[in-house]
Amino acid sequence: MDSVRSPEWPVAPLGGIAANSAAARYGSPTGPQPAASAPPPHRSPATGVASVPRPAPAAAPPIPVKILIAGGFGVGKTTTVGAISEIAPLTTEAEMTTAGIGIDDPGVRSAKTTTTVAMDFGCVTIDRSLKLYLFGTPGQARFGFMWDDLARGALGALVVVDSARLDDCYPAIDFFERAGLPFVVGVNAFDGRLAHDLDAIRWALAVGDHVPLVQFDARDRLSVRDALLVVLDRALERATRERKS
Repeated sequence: MDSVRSPEWPVAPLGGIAANSAAARYGSPTGPQPAASAPPPHRSPATGVASVPRPAPAAAPPIPVKILIAGGFGVGKTTTVGAISEIAPLTTEAEMTTAGIGIDDPGVRSAKTTTTVAMDFGCVTIDRSLKLYLFGTPGQARFGFMWDDLARGALGALVVVDSARLDDCYPAIDFFERAGLPFVVGVNAFDGRLAHDLDAIRWALAVGDHVPLVQFDARDRLSVRDALLVVLDRALERATRERKS
């Protein structure tokens, strides 16, 4: 089959510029440009041996850090993970039914209608070198068997507390004290206020001064971030102390 070309553009001479090229239509400020060629390899003045430039090394991926978000039933663990996660959090929520009346009590101030039956999962990048993977534990005692598996490989934990229902967080604090895992107590300010001040809460929980106790809002991303940074500081302090010993 014969080739077909547009009659508007004449055939370029051998080695010349095509008539429909940008250089021919708009001109070139510096005139005709020589054909591009690969840069010559660098030769060492000492040895005279040519060396090829090496590509820059790829940036190292961020270090993964596993953090638990634990606490009693209905204290705001799922809300905490969802507020800070940079991905759509994985949740395992199930509708609360009448079978849970008298067993699962979220408190009179809560409008909670679902509950976590396995775990919550989310992640957040702190900087180029660090990425947190957040695992929220179920709050009901009947799911306590999962805590050992979720805690495996974790560097620290944030124990979320409702100041109006302090007795619900005792099992979580006991668990991390027995496991020897660094943890921070985060008192969730429901409706922006606490039922007791932080000193009274520390006394009621019987935790030592070495355990950080902070107030935060589980719905606010920046507030959750600040609480997680305290957990990281606690884990780093623990790791530094163990390395020196």
